Formats: sequence, structure tokens, C-alpha cells
Amino acid sequence: MKHLLLSIFVVAFGMMSIAQHHHDHDELTCSKARFFKEHFKQSKDVPQTPLLFDYDVKHYFIDIEVSNSSVFVSGEVTFNAEVVVAELDTFAFELLDDLTVSEVLFNGVSESFYQAGDEGFVLVSNPVSQGEMFTVKIVYSGAPPSGGFFTGISTSYDSWGKNVTWTLSEPFAARDWWPTKQVLEDKADSVWIYLTTSDANMAGSNGLLTDVVNLPDNKVRYEWKSNYPIAYYLISFAVSEYQEYNIYAYPAGMGGDPLLIQNFIYDVPGCLEYYQDGIDQTVEMVELFSDLYTLYPFHEEKYGHCLTDLGGGMEHQTMSTMGGFSFGLVAHELGHMWFGDNVTCATWSDIWVNEGFATYTDYLANEFILGEAAANNKMNGIHNSVMSEPDGSVFVPEDEVTYDNVWRIFNGRLSYNKGAAIIHMIRFELQDDDLFFQVLQNFQEEYVDDVATGLDFMNVLNETSGMDFTQFFDQWYFGEGYPTYNISWSQDDAYLYLEIEQTVSAASVTPVFEMLMEYKFHFYSGGDTTVQLYQTDNVNSFMLPITEDIGLIQIDPDNWVLNKTGSISTNVIDSANPAFFTFGPNPANDYLHMEFKNSIGTENTIDIYSLSGALVKTVKTDDIHLNLNIEDIQSGNYLINVSNGDNEFSRKFVKVD
Repeated sequence: MKHLLLSIFVVAFGMMSIAQHHHDHDELTCSKARFFKEHFKQSKDVPQTPLLFDYDVKHYFIDIEVSNSSVFVSGEVTFNAEVVVAELDTFAFELLDDLTVSEVLFNGVSESFYQAGDEGFVLVSNPVSQGEMFTVKIVYSGAPPSGGFFTGISTSYDSWGKNVTWTLSEPFAARDWWPTKQVLEDKADSVWIYLTTSDANMAGSNGLLTDVVNLPDNKVRYEWKSNYPIAYYLISFAVSEYQEYNIYAYPAGMGGDPLLIQNFIYDVPGCLEYYQDGIDQTVEMVELFSDLYTLYPFHEEKYGHCLTDLGGGMEHQTMSTMGGFSFGLVAHELGHMWFGDNVTCATWSDIWVNEGFATYTDYLANEFILGEAAANNKMNGIHNSVMSEPDGSVFVPEDEVTYDNVWRIFNGRLSYNKGAAIIHMIRFELQDDDLFFQVLQNFQEEYVDDVATGLDFMNVLNETSGMDFTQFFDQWYFGEGYPTYNISWSQDDAYLYLEIEQTVSAASVTPVFEMLMEYKFHFYSGGDTTVQLYQTDNVNSFMLPITEDIGLIQIDPDNWVLNKTGSISTNVIDSANPAFFTFGPNPANDYLHMEFKNSIGTENTIDIYSLSGALVKTVKTDDIHLNLNIEDIQSGNYLINVSNGDNEFSRKFVKVD
């Protein structure tokens, strides 16, 4: 597996505690153990221990007892893993120091271990060599702190009158409730989650419910198993007095076989009836997204929901944890099964791979199920959210990915809405919906069961489309802000003249957005036409062969591009003016091609000024066709003024290198 950047993970370590089992304190002599023991004494905040990268997890077996009215957990977690370094003599794991480890068995042998802050270290008496498999069973218990959205385990008394306990491990809180390895790139190949609880409860989790075992003392064990690769933060449970409500979808790719949609809803009169319509809409969405993306990624198991008191939803693999069943929430969490669960962000800086695409999945559900008006309303809301502030990037800078800055990762304006907006703009830039969805399908297929960065998606986009989106990603993914478009226009009997100025909201970071833009011209005669023009600089001029009288110009009429409309003003061009000229291209690199159709036999003086008013070039000519050399002018924005004594005419242009 690829190696994750360690620098983005920061954890605060408290006092180091050492637990011993069948070994004396003097036996803690491993060189790595001594190093880390001294390191923790000297460091308040240290990187995630590199020892976590000495092994590759193959399977987790979580066997714990849980309650619907408490966050207390107890039981054992078994790692099945493979050594990826020359020799493993210290096994590291993560677990909140509020939980107590009572025993660790390495390959069946009880070993010495100690906890340092929120990490544990097992001193292996018989080191394991590279390529060898091993097992570690960690027996533990405790009640972690609770409260807040990003809390590993929470419990509440729901408004439906039911106690409910649920987990939410994203991004750094799996360690709050089970011994784990919080490394995105190390997906476990499979997971078993056995949940023992009161027989009045039901417990939902990942994969298939393979058995429900009645136990003594009025307890029951729900045995869930999943054979799909899974990231640590997508492992979950929810427990309450539930009833089960099952429906089925029939994605085309399953050849007529049904896909189970398994739902755990509070067992209280009226609850299922209240949410049933919202749950039922999952069927059409699963079938739609299976057509647009690829077949539902976990079709050999199930999809489903557990109702909790969560303020929103969480895309736990194959069984989302839900606080309700609104159209947008159901679509968003289901969309994560492709973007987030099947293909997972490789770093939290690239959370766009999860949240931007899930938010756009909600848009697509509006477009294909609810219709154009609903989709337009959704995109307007997305754009308004993004432009409520002038800056911010979709990519989360690595130094902002910390344990105490989770809301930066999950910033609704940037990671979600701006993330969705740039996907919509990619679709517009491609100008081909079949190609757009092929890009998404190729991305799913290339990174199935794996992790990916935003640049990984860009590479698939470039390869599939044959276009180069590097500049686009520099502007929209890593860059900040958005453009505002201002138009100055005029007409004569042959042409429409447009001067399009783009100002930006975060000029120090992204000075210009080079991209396609659409303009709609409404004619006084009642007709209209739409053109697409590519903006290459802050000011571009265009000359279009449109002769019908224009009454109204719309910028981005179908709301494809994240932008604001500034001013749209009309300049009356006196095409009979003896100094009138046309020119192109604009922007220009080496020559401006000028035509003076009213200047036969007249000498014209051509003055080029910077926008600050400095004269940079003067040329006199009596030609009606002139190739004006501008190679000696620095790149920038300029005003070109032509005079013949009594008359003057001016236009702006851009010089580029």
C-alpha cells in the first residue's frame, strides 16, 4: 500500500501508563520501546507513531458488548495482519487512553504492553519477519468521553422515546471505541463485528447479518460480517429497540437479482410510517446511481440505514447511520458508497473525493428524479453558499488537518459545496455528458476498494477526456475564490463587440480563472442565441458576427459556472467614425491585426497606453490593413487609441507572452 504522510496526524499524549501481564517491568527492553518511552516524555504533541506502518491489516474481528443507554464498551478486537518491514518487534495500535486494556495476546501469547497517550505498544517476545502473518487480540473496556458531532460513540434518549447508541469514527475517532489503526491507505480486506446487547435491542452494522445468537442473562449477539475492503472510520454500530424494515432495489447490472435495503427503525408506533416514504426513495436512487457510476459497489451484501439521534448522516459502509430521511440526506449518504467507501480519500486533505462527489450525487438525484427546476434550485443554493465568503480552497492544506480542526476538513462551504460546484464545472468544460459519466465510471473502476487523491481523479479525467485539466485544478481545487464577470458591448451593422472583464474574489491566490463561459443573447425580434467563449485573461475582447439587435445579455444562463454577474453595459459604437477600427486577436502575443475601413487616404496615429495611463508605443500609418508588432510590449492590459486629428476611437486589449 502507498505510504501515508505522517505529518498530518497529530495527537496529544498524556502520562504514559504501562500494563504488565506475565512479564516483569525489566523486560521492557526493546530498543523501540525505550525510544518511544523517552520521546513521549519530551513531547506534548508528536506525529502518529511510525510503527503503525510496520504492518498491513487484513482482517478486523470486533467482538464487544454494547448498550443502547451507555457509551461503555467492553470486549476484544483481533487484528489479522501481515508484516511489511524487515522485522516487527513492537506492535502499535491506537486507543483512547480513557479505555483500559487488560490483556494483549500476540499469536496467542500474552505479551507486555504499555499505553502512551492514545496509542498502545505491544512488545513482541518473538519478533515476526517480513511477509509473515500474525494475530493480535486486545481485550479492553471503558467509557470514552461523549458529546459533539465528531464523537466516536454517542448515546441519547431520542425524541421518539427510545434510547439509542451509535458510533461515528470519522475522521479520527475510531480509537474512541475500539483498538484500531487510523491510516486511510490501509483498508482491511474484511471485518466481522459481533455486538452483544440486551435482547430488547437490535444492533446494526456493516455487511451481512449472518446470525443472531441468544445468550444467557437476556442477552443476544448480532453477528455481522463483511468481505469487502473497508477503511477504519467506516466500521460502525448502532443499537436501540429497533424494528426491521426491508425493501429491495433491482439495479440493471444485477441481472434481475434483488439488492437488499435493510433498515433498522425505532420500534415505536408511527415511527416507520413517518419515515417510510423517505426510506423507500432509496430504491430509485440505488438504481439511478448504479447506472450513472457503476453497479452498487457492495451488491453482494446489502445497503441499509440505522436510525439514530445523529444530526445528519454518516456513510458507514453498507449501512448508513441516519438522523432522518430527507431526499438530499438519503442521496448524499448513498452517494458515499461510491465516493468515500468504494473509493476513499487517500488523505484528509483530499476529502473532496468523499464529500464533493457525495454532494454532487445529491444534485444528480435532483436532476434525474425530481427534475430541472429542483436541480437548478439545488445548484443555486450551492453557488450562494460558496460565494458567501470570498476565499478558501477545496483542498485542505496539510497543516490544517489536525485533531482539533475537524470542522475545517468538513467545511460545508468548501469541501461540500465548492467541491460539488467544481464537478459541475468539469461537466460543463467537457461539453459531453456521456464522456463526463465515463470519467466517473473509470475513476470507480481504477480505484475500486482503494484510496485516491484529487490529483488521481484529475489524471483519470485527463486520460479519459484527452484534455488537460491541470490549470483548472490549480484554479479551482487548490486555488481560492471565484470570478465576477463584467461586460461592455456594442454593435454595428456587421458585428457584436464584447469586452469581457473578469475580476476575482481572492486575487492574491488565484488572479484569473481561465475557462469556458456561456453567454445568451436575447434579440428584440424575440429570438435568442447562445455562444461559448473561453476566458484567457482578466480582460478579453471578442468580435462576433451577430447583426440582430440585442436587448438582453445573460452570463451563464444555465448556471454551470461558479460566478457572479457584475455590470453589463452598452457602448454605442459609431462605426462611421473615421478613426473606427477592428482588431484581433485579443489577447495577442506578437501582432495585432488592425483594419481601418473608414480611413482610406488618411493618416492614423496609434497610441498604446497602460491602464495606468503611461504611453508605451506610438505608430503612424495610412494603411487600411496593418499588422502591428507588439513583441516589445510587456504582458498586461492596455488601451489602444487611434486618432486622425479630429476623431478618436479606443479599445482595450491584453498582451500575453
